[in-house]
Amino acid sequence: MGRVAAIGARTSVGGLALAGVEVLVAEDPDAVRRAWRKLPGTVALVILTASAAETLGAEATEPDQAKPLTVVMPR
Repeated sequence: MGRVAAIGARTSVGGLALAGVEVLVAEDPDAVRRAWRKLPGTVALVILTASAAETLGAEATEPDQAKPLTVVMPR
Protein backbone atom coordinates (compact mmCIF):
# COMPACT_ATOMS: atom_id res chain seq x y z
CA MET A 1 0.00 0.00 0.00
CA GLY A 2 1.35 3.43 -0.96
CA ARG A 3 1.71 6.45 1.23
CA VAL A 4 -0.07 9.80 1.00
CA ALA A 5 1.84 13.09 0.75
CA ALA A 6 0.70 16.72 0.68
CA ILE A 7 2.57 19.68 -0.80
CA GLY A 8 1.80 23.30 -0.04
CA ALA A 9 1.84 26.09 2.51
CA ARG A 10 2.08 25.02 6.15
CA THR A 11 -1.26 26.63 7.02
CA SER A 12 -3.01 24.55 4.34
CA VAL A 13 -1.37 21.14 4.72
CA GLY A 14 0.02 21.05 8.26
CA GLY A 15 -3.08 19.53 9.84
CA LEU A 16 -2.99 16.57 7.44
CA ALA A 17 -0.04 15.19 9.40
CA LEU A 18 -2.53 14.26 12.13
CA ALA A 19 -4.08 11.80 9.67
CA GLY A 20 -0.72 10.24 8.82
CA VAL A 21 -0.08 12.21 5.64
CA GLU A 22 3.56 13.00 4.86
CA VAL A 23 3.51 16.80 4.79
CA LEU A 24 5.99 18.58 2.53
CA VAL A 25 5.82 22.26 3.42
CA ALA A 26 6.49 24.44 0.39
CA GLU A 27 5.87 28.14 0.82
CA ASP A 28 7.10 29.34 -2.60
CA PRO A 29 7.19 28.02 -6.18
CA ASP A 30 10.81 26.82 -5.98
CA ALA A 31 10.06 24.87 -2.81
CA VAL A 32 7.00 23.30 -4.48
CA ARG A 33 9.10 22.14 -7.42
CA ARG A 34 11.78 20.71 -5.10
CA ALA A 35 9.18 18.86 -3.02
CA TRP A 36 7.59 17.40 -6.16
CA ARG A 37 10.94 16.18 -7.50
CA LYS A 38 11.87 14.61 -4.15
CA LEU A 39 8.66 12.61 -3.66
CA PRO A 40 9.58 9.08 -2.56
CA GLY A 41 8.60 6.26 -4.90
CA THR A 42 6.38 4.84 -2.17
CA VAL A 43 3.91 7.76 -2.44
CA ALA A 44 0.70 6.68 -4.18
CA LEU A 45 -1.38 9.85 -3.66
CA VAL A 46 -0.30 13.49 -3.61
CA ILE A 47 -2.54 16.25 -2.29
CA LEU A 48 -1.62 19.67 -3.67
CA THR A 49 -2.83 23.07 -2.58
CA ALA A 50 -4.29 25.11 -5.43
CA SER A 51 -1.18 27.32 -5.44
CA ALA A 52 1.14 24.31 -5.60
CA ALA A 53 -0.90 22.85 -8.47
CA GLU A 54 -0.65 26.14 -10.37
CA THR A 55 3.10 26.11 -9.90
CA LEU A 56 3.46 22.56 -11.19
CA GLY A 57 1.02 23.01 -14.06
CA ALA A 58 -1.34 20.54 -15.68
CA GLU A 59 1.37 17.89 -16.07
CA ALA A 60 1.25 17.21 -12.32
CA THR A 61 -2.46 16.42 -12.28
CA GLU A 62 -2.78 14.55 -15.57
CA PRO A 63 -3.23 10.80 -15.05
CA ASP A 64 -0.04 8.85 -15.67
CA GLN A 65 0.79 5.39 -14.34
CA ALA A 66 4.41 6.44 -13.90
CA LYS A 67 3.55 8.94 -11.16
CA PRO A 68 1.27 9.08 -8.12
CA LEU A 69 -2.40 9.99 -8.33
CA THR A 70 -2.62 13.73 -7.69
CA VAL A 71 -5.56 15.75 -6.36
CA VAL A 72 -5.92 19.48 -5.79
CA MET A 73 -7.44 21.00 -2.67
CA PRO A 74 -10.17 23.56 -3.34
CA ARG A 75 -9.38 27.18 -2.54
